[in-house]
Parts: sequence; C-alpha cells; structure tokens
Amino acid sequence: MNTSRTALFPGTFDPITNGHLDLARRAGHLFDRVVVAVADSPSKGVLFTLEERVEMIRVATRGMKRVEVVSFGDLVVDCARRVGAQVMIRGLRAVSDFEFEFQMALMNRQLSPRLEVAFLMPSQKYTYLNSTLVKEVARLGGDVTDLVPRLVAERLRARLRPGTTPAARTRRPVRATARRPVGATGRRPA
Repeated sequence: MNTSRTALFPGTFDPITNGHLDLARRAGHLFDRVVVAVADSPSKGVLFTLEERVEMIRVATRGMKRVEVVSFGDLVVDCARRVGAQVMIRGLRAVSDFEFEFQMALMNRQLSPRLEVAFLMPSQKYTYLNSTLVKEVARLGGDVTDLVPRLVAERLRARLRPGTTPAARTRRPVRATARRPVGATGRRPA
C-alpha cells in the first residue's frame, strides 16, 4: 500500500506571489508531494496566459523538491483525481476569506467526498498580499519586488508599463487626427 500523501494547491496564480510560495513551502513540509495546479480561468480576465503562469511558477518553485506544477481547465476535483491528491490546500489570509473558502470546500466535498481540504495560514508578512493587489501596484508604477519572485516582477514591469493603457500594450498605435476644439459647454462648435 502506498502511504505517500499528495496535496493539490490550486489557483489562478495571476501572478504567483510570495504569499503563494510561502503556502507551497508550508505544504511541502506537511506532504510528500505538492502539486501546484494552475487554473485556465479565461472568464477571470487574466493578465498572463496559462502558459506564462505555469512557466513563472516552475521557475519560482525550482528549488522546492516536493513541488511540481500542472495546469487544468476542468473541475478542481477532477484535477485532484488525475494527480492522485488526497488533500487540497487552500490559503486563509483573514477571516474575510473563510466564508468563500468554506462554501467552495463544501461544494468540492459534494463532488468528491474523499478529497479533504486543508486550510493553511501564510506567514504574517503575507496576510495582506493577493494577486489583484500586486497587479494594481505594478499597474500604477509601484515596486513589487518584495511581493513576487524576481521573474514575475520583471514580467509585470514589461506588461504594465506605467502610463500606457491596456489597448496600447496590445495593439499598434493609432495615428492622431486633427479635432475641432471643444467649447465651454463640452460640445464641439458646428
């Protein structure tokens, strides 16, 4: 009988933060194998492609012997079955995370009764940290080097140059055209 314990650590990881890495390390101390499962999540409007996120996580976790990275686009419980996970890891930063995580844990238990959910708390220095906050700081030109792995910080800087709009980062520049001046009423004179 195989007594090896595998934990699945699923998420969108757009992008992975030092808080996520802290949880992966903590899980690595508790389980024989930790599989970081990167969700495709196209409906979330992600900044980085699935392939980019997987690559950044593989680079960031290279030194973690018990950690591997996969991607998935189906139910998380199906991903857990494929990798042989008995436990799913979820992070709880604050009480505000609990209600959502509790609801998801109950749904996943309904779908896969044998898959347990273990909640881990990150180090205190990461309790405020999340991917959305990191992207906003980077978008506004702030320094995120202490919040994410070095490669992620570089990719964020390249993708979110301050002063550019999302359209300007993804499309060719539009040529300027002459416009008539706008009057005091906000209307263009006839």
